[in-house]
Amino acid sequence: MNKTIRVAIIGSTGYGGVELIRLLLQHPNVIITSVISSSQAGTPIADGFPHLSEIIVDTLDGIDIKLISSKADVVFAATPHGVSSQLVPQLLNAGLKVIDLSGDFRLKSGATYKQWYKHEPAQSELLEQAVYGLAEVYADNTKGATFVSNPGCYPTATLLGLIPAITAGWIDSKSIIIDAKSGVSGAGRGLNLSFHYSEVNENFMAYKINRHQHTPEIEQTLSDIAGEEVTVTFTTHLVPMTRGILCTMYANLKGKQSEEDFIQLYRDYYKDRPFVRIRNKGKWPATKEVSGSNYCDIGFAVDERTGRVTIISVIDNLVKGAAGQAIQNLNLMMGWDEAEGLRMSPVYP
Repeated sequence: MNKTIRVAIIGSTGYGGVELIRLLLQHPNVIITSVISSSQAGTPIADGFPHLSEIIVDTLDGIDIKLISSKADVVFAATPHGVSSQLVPQLLNAGLKVIDLSGDFRLKSGATYKQWYKHEPAQSELLEQAVYGLAEVYADNTKGATFVSNPGCYPTATLLGLIPAITAGWIDSKSIIIDAKSGVSGAGRGLNLSFHYSEVNENFMAYKINRHQHTPEIEQTLSDIAGEEVTVTFTTHLVPMTRGILCTMYANLKGKQSEEDFIQLYRDYYKDRPFVRIRNKGKWPATKEVSGSNYCDIGFAVDERTGRVTIISVIDNLVKGAAGQAIQNLNLMMGWDEAEGLRMSPVYP
């Protein structure tokens, strides 16, 4: 029988934190003992999120390491970039297991982090200690770990779509172009003119061209898989929908592989991974088909005329791209079934 563990969520009033609450409430081995917000401490969480009224009645705690360590065994840190780097060392020193959802520990180079995130990096020894929690690829590293850095939403969709082809040597790693589109919830709950309804509705825009902070995370992981330096062209777009990411990826083929070949390769690569679904030939995934779930769906199109493959992957940015993958990593850390607490079908339509 699995032991029930106590969980605290720091950053409980952001979209990622609230999604963690929704999913963890269904987890049979978890009890949420503390929901934490530095800005709203002392108020009921239902004041800001009425949908949680009578479901979770906890008053929000402030950030008090001693109090957290007395209440929890595992902490999810769903904090803004630049905050976790200061907070996580204290949590680890208190003997807590930590799953960090920010970008502060994903990159192994502090200089690269500072260049792309515009914050001071975390301690180098912690950057080395953090296990990069792309569950479908690094599950063996995550099992038994005490500190996991949860991947970003765009990198999750991108990497799951590219890694099997890179591993097999089927695509030219110097030719990769990633066209990524996200719903507005990916920008968080903070106020910003760019995300007002009248700005986003009936609109479609590219942003952070050639400077999105997830670029080095994608390149770092692909380089690790390829065994050589990989650089990509990565362009992000904002779509007028709440949830979802769709990545369309293009690469030059190094052989004469067919769509059937790609389908079989990916099904073999992910055969023991419960949350990656590969589409049949001529079928390509859409964001609504994974909404509210921890699935990543992938489809392919091979163009014999140009010698290129198009790979399309979709995820829910708040689940597989954040809270769901964090819980998947929790399951691996604790030695539980990887899918525990995550066996929900997508919400459709």
